[in-house]
Amino acid sequence: MTRTIQLVGNVDADHRLTALVPDDVPAGQVKLAIVVDENRAEAEDITSSDWAAAISCEWKDDLADSAQDVYSLNDGEPIIET
Repeated sequence: MTRTIQLVGNVDADHRLTALVPDDVPAGQVKLAIVVDENRAEAEDITSSDWAAAISCEWKDDLADSAQDVYSLNDGEPIIET
């Protein structure tokens, strides 16, 4: 069985592709189709807001699931840098 999953990835200066995939995708080799926006400046990186928008779209079901809210603002300890 074959299925298609659309992801947002990043290619670094060493031409390595990184992307977050859903947990149900098994480890191993996959086929990729890369869509390159030729109008985008070569040196331009994805902005943090673009990345956040893409992640929130991909993970909208998980983010809306209250069972995922395992931590609150009262959890943990503050980091104090010296």
